[in-house]
Amino acid sequence: MSDLVTLLEVGGPVAALGGGAAYTRAKHPRVYWPTVGLPISTARLLGSYGSVMEACGLTVAPSRLRVLAVKATTRREVRPVPPRRGIIRPTSTGLRLRLRLAPGQEPADVAASAERLRHAWGVHAVYVSTVKPGVVELRLVGFDVLRNVRMPRKAAAELLKVPVALREDATPFVRDYRTIPHQLTLGATLSGKSMYLRHLITGLARQPVALVGIDCKRGVELAPFASRLSALATDPDEAAELLPVLIKEMEDRYDLIKSRQGIAPGTPDEEITSDIWGLPDSERPVPIVLFVDEVAELFLVATKKDEERRDEMVTQLIRLAQLGRAAGIYLEVCGQRFGAELGKGATMLRAQLTGRVCHRVNDEASAKMALGDIAPEAVSAACAIAPELPGLAVAGDTSGGWSRIRTPYLSLGAAAEICRESAHLVPDLPALKPFRPDTPVQPVESSAPAVQPHPVTD
Repeated sequence: MSDLVTLLEVGGPVAALGGGAAYTRAKHPRVYWPTVGLPISTARLLGSYGSVMEACGLTVAPSRLRVLAVKATTRREVRPVPPRRGIIRPTSTGLRLRLRLAPGQEPADVAASAERLRHAWGVHAVYVSTVKPGVVELRLVGFDVLRNVRMPRKAAAELLKVPVALREDATPFVRDYRTIPHQLTLGATLSGKSMYLRHLITGLARQPVALVGIDCKRGVELAPFASRLSALATDPDEAAELLPVLIKEMEDRYDLIKSRQGIAPGTPDEEITSDIWGLPDSERPVPIVLFVDEVAELFLVATKKDEERRDEMVTQLIRLAQLGRAAGIYLEVCGQRFGAELGKGATMLRAQLTGRVCHRVNDEASAKMALGDIAPEAVSAACAIAPELPGLAVAGDTSGGWSRIRTPYLSLGAAAEICRESAHLVPDLPALKPFRPDTPVQPVESSAPAVQPHPVTD
């Protein structure tokens, strides 16, 4: 009987602790990692670093000087030399450490062994990046950060830079319009494409930027943000009137830039510019971001007259994509499908859209339209996105790099409230005033009187 009591006294707390740890790991990984996962993974890394590097083929033969020194001082066996390890830096989602590669190694050797390192050290994923020649950084992620997205606190927005999603390596995905001026975002219904658009608009709403929208779904996507929009077109007819105005605005900005290029003999080099960012602050026009939702609606035609209008609008969009960056005009094109079958000019327009974000799509051909021409290996990753993971997407650019990202949840009401609070930041652009959407006046709630009246009785 005493043995049973002892077993219960010792085994009960151990079982409860193990069960609690397993539950926390499954349901609350952000709590489990710093309390349990981080110490265990750190101990594994420190205790098995040399043997794991040797098993992964990441060691080299020691130098002759090292061999002579070991033989002269000790009788130990001379082991192969692994990359020199730097300081281990814990984070809220994993670990970071730098490795100085041994002679004859390259970063691709470490990247090829990332999956082996993940299993050896018991983490969710291992990512390798080059810091400088001969030095790589290992980012160990302790759990699936895309299952429950929380943006890092350090991901602060700057002018035309919006942290809109979280990468699978726990770093923020920042939409930088100065680096990637135009982007194509594809996604099927309920894939999270609208959530991605909300984060972009709310991030830019707090900045001195003009927001222009073309939403041919009668404005159901962009109308809630009307208080912050400088212009909004809700059908192809209005879009056909708005695009020429943007072209004229772009041409006026080019005239302003050229006037600054009337270079006098004594003009300093820093005053010579080829885009608006080289202009003085007092002369620089405000940047414009054009959101085009359901771009396929601009291509669909029913009559010969509609076809002429379509060709004109597509030509104007191509001109904005080709020349808009220097004038501070940026495109954000969204849709469910975007390919050559839409009509003349579709492929040419897509080629000008440097950034690509592909959410869950209905077929492989749609994923190829978004990513096939820049990162063919990312197409299969986009096709593997499950319907129960809205907001998950594959982001790439023309450099060939790509990664999985996921946008955190943001309700439509919260996004509209941010735009209402930022309505005072709408810039004064006279050319766009005729297209400024009507903003409904919010009813003023009357407060209840402090003293409730009582009827007079006889």
